[in-house]
Amino acid sequence: MSQVPADLKYTASHEWIRVEADGNLTIGVTDHAQEALGDVVFLELPEVGRKLGAGEACAVIESVKAASDIYAPVAGEVIAANGDAVDAPESVNADAYAAWLFKIRPDNAADVGGLLDAAAYEAATANA
Repeated sequence: MSQVPADLKYTASHEWIRVEADGNLTIGVTDHAQEALGDVVFLELPEVGRKLGAGEACAVIESVKAASDIYAPVAGEVIAANGDAVDAPESVNADAYAAWLFKIRPDNAADVGGLLDAAAYEAATANA
């Protein structure tokens, strides 16, 4: 069964979001997503400085099975992209919650409240 850490927020499109102490957001793909994708072989992440709208496709994750878009959970500006994950995409399979993909400074911190908590994400993926 997939891991769903209780301290993170989630989206229905399988991104996890960690709210950092400074209010910025760290984003990756969930354990459920990496299991469904299989062996991750390529990542394309958004450029630092890019402005994102909530729900905007901003990155790509490719596995031996499929390519999928990664979506911005809330509107904001990209402040970091994880080059280590790009260089070693298999790190997403090894530990989906350690292999963060990008960080954003949210336009409105309150938007995070509208994301799924661990229980809601588990419920959404229980039948998937």
